[in-house]
Amino acid sequence: MIHPTALIDDSARIGNNVSIGPYTIVGPDVEIGDHCVIGPHVVLRGPTVLGQHNRVFQFASVGEDCQDKKYNGEPTRLIIGDHNVIREGVTIHRGTVQDQGITQIGNHNLLMAYVHVAHDCVVGDHTILANNTTLAGHVHVGDWAILGGFTGVHQFCKIGAHAFTAVNSVVVQDIPPYIMAQGHNAVPRTINSEGLKRRGFTAEQILAIKRAFKLLYRQGLTVAEAVEQMRELNADAELTPFIDFIVSSQRGIIR
Repeated sequence: MIHPTALIDDSARIGNNVSIGPYTIVGPDVEIGDHCVIGPHVVLRGPTVLGQHNRVFQFASVGEDCQDKKYNGEPTRLIIGDHNVIREGVTIHRGTVQDQGITQIGNHNLLMAYVHVAHDCVVGDHTILANNTTLAGHVHVGDWAILGGFTGVHQFCKIGAHAFTAVNSVVVQDIPPYIMAQGHNAVPRTINSEGLKRRGFTAEQILAIKRAFKLLYRQGLTVAEAVEQMRELNADAELTPFIDFIVSSQRGIIR
């Protein structure tokens, strides 16, 4: 159902069984997939693609021009996958030509009230961004990561899969996969053991990750020394993304 007060541009593409609430604005070059529910007073600007089964709550602004002062009206994009929940007051901006020109959000994510996702961010699948979390430009967030309320992430930072930040954390360097971080600036506390258990990691896999965490953060080793010893553990595949993330970090990891 499309409410009669909603303003839908003629070029917008609306899928099947889509609900659009009162006073919502759907601009040109917006595509809304099947079975989406768009609440009242939402603004959708394009070029933006929403997949299927997404729910967008009132007062969200999705696909707006970014706040980067270098942005000069280029036709950049926002791509959102399927089964996402975008709560009240969330703001998500399109990309810039200084990066890939795309802001991207995967599938099955929960963006709680007043979250901000800036230009050129890449958010994976099954993440939770709690209330007032703010991602600056070019931030990457891995699958299953959880960012506590009021977490602020500096531009170009990367947060690994299954990572967790406590409330009010300020992230200025990369957080490797599996790590629980807290503080201003955020520092590593432990691994996200409970989250890993819920996602089917075995006790042996979690033990291997704990050993890697101790090598990196508790033995007084350099990052290179810790990585070398982690590779000698001959653990299963769960350490591969951990090591690869550390080695490829551009900003450096939290320590």
